[in-house]
Amino acid sequence: MRTGERRIFTVSAINEYLKMRMDTDEALMHVWLRGEISNFVSHRSGHFYFTLKDETGRLSAVMFRSYAAALTFLPENGMKVIVGGRISVFVRDGQYQLYADSMEPDGIGALTVAYEQLNAKLEGEGLFREERKRPLPAVPTRVGVITSPTGAAVRDIIDVTGRRFPLCEVILYPSLVQGEEAAPNLIAGLRYFNEKKNVDVIILGRGGGSLEDLWAFNSEALVRAVAASGIPVISAVGHETDFTLCDFAADRRAPTPSAAAELAVPDAWELRGALRSTGRRLAFAENQKLTRLRETLARLGKSRVLTSPQNFLDDRRLALDALSDKLYSRITMVEERKKAALAGVSAKLSALDPLAVLSRGYGAVFDADGRVIRSVGQVEKGMALLLSLSDGSVRATVDDVTPKEKS
Repeated sequence: MRTGERRIFTVSAINEYLKMRMDTDEALMHVWLRGEISNFVSHRSGHFYFTLKDETGRLSAVMFRSYAAALTFLPENGMKVIVGGRISVFVRDGQYQLYADSMEPDGIGALTVAYEQLNAKLEGEGLFREERKRPLPAVPTRVGVITSPTGAAVRDIIDVTGRRFPLCEVILYPSLVQGEEAAPNLIAGLRYFNEKKNVDVIILGRGGGSLEDLWAFNSEALVRAVAASGIPVISAVGHETDFTLCDFAADRRAPTPSAAAELAVPDAWELRGALRSTGRRLAFAENQKLTRLRETLARLGKSRVLTSPQNFLDDRRLALDALSDKLYSRITMVEERKKAALAGVSAKLSALDPLAVLSRGYGAVFDADGRVIRSVGQVEKGMALLLSLSDGSVRATVDDVTPKEKS
């Protein structure tokens, strides 16, 4: 190449060159960056795309699905994080970016962030509402326990149950309580007891530990299984100061496995005392009732109806006579009133009786067809008429018709 001759590259070639230089630069092979997440996108492929920024700069970043799936929390816009990865160039766009392979919240643990996120999600769904929780059985005959068969928790539960209520049977479902397989094991235990329906209440728990040790009891799948259980569940995870999401979803939360056993079964001595006290109260109430009945019986025995039944009957006969007289008087009064009314109506009817009119010297005139003759205009000479009188009738023939002169 001659001096001064220009060397021309393609865009892709320069991008490839820069990518090669960055990929071989040890300072860029793995870096840790502190910043705030913005423009976060969870792609349907499972990859995370976001921008990492601080007060004066921005850097595009991508976290592929294989790394994103390992996170215990979900990144969000505005979250301050520390991200590890390599810096390289995306040849197609000529853009350098961070290829992240790890991420943790800045200033707070990843598990704590995951706990708070899932807590807010499930609480928003109403999974922790008090009104959906069921009461524990008063006197269970079988208690199901889901925990490690070798831990102190199961021994504490068995000891407390045997001491408080020896009649109750403890059925253990052995399970892992720590590690990746713990949550599926615990869910299988809940499913077993719910399918068999062989216990009255379930204790789910383990001894204390760090947040990492207890993390299985914050599994979303396990929390939902606890909330969906058809048998009441007591959550007894860790010590008194430890809280897991299972505690919020369970029907009751116990600070320790021993306390869970105390919640699950009654104290036999207290139960005996309560039964004796109830028996005494029942006996006292029964005696009171018998006393009242005896007093009532004695009072009735001294009543006149029992001591002098003939006098009682005589009084009733006199009362019956008085009522009979009163009834007869009332009937007579009504009868007289009805007779007077009937006489008035009869007089009115008699006044309107046509026969009564005829008896006073009047008569009624009819033509041959029985029609009443009311006017001389209806009569002609030679016409046959029927005259009805009070004591009979007369047939006549008209000889003459003389109309009344108008005045």
